[in-house]
Amino acid sequence: MSATTFDGSRAVVTGAAGGIGAALAGELIARGASVVLADLAPTVEARAQELGPRAHAWVGNAASVEGIADLIALADDRLGGVDMYFANAGIIGPADLGASDADWDTIIDVNLRAHVRAAQALVPRWQKAGRGYFVATASAAGLLTQIGSAAYSVTKHASVGFAEWLALTYRGDGIRASVICPMGVDTDLLRAAGASGPAQRAVTEAGQVLTPAEVARIALDAVEAGTFLILPHPEVLDMYRMKGSDYDRWLAGMSRYQDRLNDQNRPNEESTHAGDD
Repeated sequence: MSATTFDGSRAVVTGAAGGIGAALAGELIARGASVVLADLAPTVEARAQELGPRAHAWVGNAASVEGIADLIALADDRLGGVDMYFANAGIIGPADLGASDADWDTIIDVNLRAHVRAAQALVPRWQKAGRGYFVATASAAGLLTQIGSAAYSVTKHASVGFAEWLALTYRGDGIRASVICPMGVDTDLLRAAGASGPAQRAVTEAGQVLTPAEVARIALDAVEAGTFLILPHPEVLDMYRMKGSDYDRWLAGMSRYQDRLNDQNRPNEESTHAGDD
């Protein structure tokens, strides 16, 4: 399967109530696919209604084994099967090493195990069909590391690694995989990093903040071409190459950049604390 067409395809998109997931669902519909939009948020139902008769909503936990089984069963019922699965749902999670085991378990479930569990459910049937496409939404943080976000960086690296493993392991079965690694995208997830905190500024200073619709168009063009590593921000590739060419230099530079961001944030923290008094 060297290239993919969306017309007539049956797709599932998780995290589809808003942000990149909602935009992916809308772009898939526009290109002729039928889609199940999945999310924990009940607002996904309204989003599906907006997209018309080829859009269907599912409300539930697409990170659990039971939830994924139920989601795929709904897609089988409404669409007649699943040709493409967009594992898009994600969370920021704990920022540092002070987070609890429960916090780490939650983000690992959402950002990684959800991908593994969906693949476990879908790959055997795709092998029988001789085709299937798994698309993971990771992040540039999965290639470059996110300042100030330990669990996010770790799980996004793992997401990239798992998608890569899928892509090379099942290529001979006609199954493809891609991973989307954007930097700044105008979503609630970016804003959750803090309005002016180091983690958010590390993203917004690095390049243009794209809209979810822009990311969806770039991503689906790349999926259509069968591209594995999808970089809505092309400059990420230059950064990734720089990192690989001299890892120690990269780490030293990122550490200095982190110190600068933290220094910039301290006056804001002092001002906030003074206002609380």
